Amino acid sequence: MITIDLTDKNVLITGGGSGIGQEIAELFLEAGAGVAVADVAFEKKVEQKSDRHVHLNLDVTNKKDVEHSVKTAADLLGPISILVNSAGISTMDYAVDIKEEDWDRVMEVNAKGTFLVSQAIARQMQERGIEGRIINIASQAGKNGYRCMGNYCSSKHAVIGFTKVMAIELAPQQILVNAICPGIVETSMKHRERIDGAKLRNMTPEEIYQEDCSQVPLGRTALPSDVANVALFLASPLSSYMTGQAINVTGGMTMN
Repeated sequence: MITIDLTDKNVLITGGGSGIGQEIAELFLEAGAGVAVADVAFEKKVEQKSDRHVHLNLDVTNKKDVEHSVKTAADLLGPISILVNSAGISTMDYAVDIKEEDWDRVMEVNAKGTFLVSQAIARQMQERGIEGRIINIASQAGKNGYRCMGNYCSSKHAVIGFTKVMAIELAPQQILVNAICPGIVETSMKHRERIDGAKLRNMTPEEIYQEDCSQVPLGRTALPSDVANVALFLASPLSSYMTGQAINVTGGMTMN
């Protein structure tokens, strides 16, 4: 039996206060990693949960905040060898109706946030000679277009593009950079999207849910654990010959 043991690794997970990020944090803790969970929703700037587990209040769109949080995580746990960029937001509207502030905010958090945190962690890895991993939570929306999600789709296309560039540039230092592209995942954000989407399309949230399930060959939407399992694989030695990939976790809904 293969067991993934991360007891010698320290991980920073953005957007780890809920949804996919929270599930990844819990799974990595089970695997023995030191885990710094960063989320803008945390009330305390720094909260030491244990000697191997810390919570950080982090706004991923703020460069100074990012750099300070990366340093704090390393000071409390040790050098960070794995980064999971899971912080993300969405708004819904038809492309012709998207408000400029909604476009900017989604791009800031999803694309700029991934850029800022990845840059800070990659620099630390290079300085310390760490052969690390950067795992970006993108989306199948980074490969396809979906109605009422123009800003979100654009931001996730950007994440996949940036993943590929970093993978090429960091390969000489054996820093592997990959993206995960989840499909329809049952999180609080998805539940809110169904309510918003239903209003825009004159449907009910239940009808949106049934439509979601009908598009998935495996017949169900994903749980956060379905995505967390792939993140754990990418953090492990089992993925040592993979970089620059955008891996679908969609139940077959997206196959490209």
